[in-house]
Amino acid sequence: MIPIYILILIGIAVGILTGITGSSGVLIVVPALSYLGLSYYDSIGSSLLVDVITTISVIFVYFKHGNVDYKISLLLGLGAIIGAQIGSRIAFAVPEKGLEGAFVLFTSYMAYVSFRRSRNPKLNIKRVEIGKLKFIIAIFLAMIIGIVTGTLGASGGIMFIAVMMLLFNIEIKRMIGTATLAMLFSATSGSLAYLSAGRIDLIAGVVIGITALISGYYFAKLANKMKASYIYMFLGSVFVLTSISELFKVL
Repeated sequence: MIPIYILILIGIAVGILTGITGSSGVLIVVPALSYLGLSYYDSIGSSLLVDVITTISVIFVYFKHGNVDYKISLLLGLGAIIGAQIGSRIAFAVPEKGLEGAFVLFTSYMAYVSFRRSRNPKLNIKRVEIGKLKFIIAIFLAMIIGIVTGTLGASGGIMFIAVMMLLFNIEIKRMIGTATLAMLFSATSGSLAYLSAGRIDLIAGVVIGITALISGYYFAKLANKMKASYIYMFLGSVFVLTSISELFKVL
């Protein structure tokens, strides 16, 4: 059995990550639990349960500050729910190297964009004017994110932000709140699939999740008071770390 104090420390780290950036705790939870002896599948399932619990307090804070776009979050959430069910069924039945390689390139580009925006938060990405087609593209990309949720345990917070940065022109704090709500949908869908398969360590998931819920609440409050430039710098750093971790997996 994993010591409770270790689970609490993991939970604090997850709360910081999710509260400030709206990212899934998978970058911390899956490697940590795998190292501590859980199977990779159980680590993924537990990570999804952590995301479900953690996002509740983070969403509440961003909601209070008016930083949630319900239309976009429901759009992304719908696609992610469908994708998560597909992903949980195919799990590791298909090669991941190509997807992970593309993900490295994508997150590297978004790190570049984030650091550029940290110098000028009002900077817009050059977009092709595609009108309402962007909503269809958003659903399609959200389905892909959902598949990643089901296979790798990443609930898509950072990827939802990347999609919004590419398709929608909204302020960073609103992006984070919107992505966190969308992540709640994808994490719930994925965790239910893993729970039905008995691949969740409930003690680890609940302890980490409740700790992250508390720490996430306070760091989400902090994020809503931070300058946009600082958030972009933190977000860019998360993209860089994600790119490096995925690159090591590909290599």
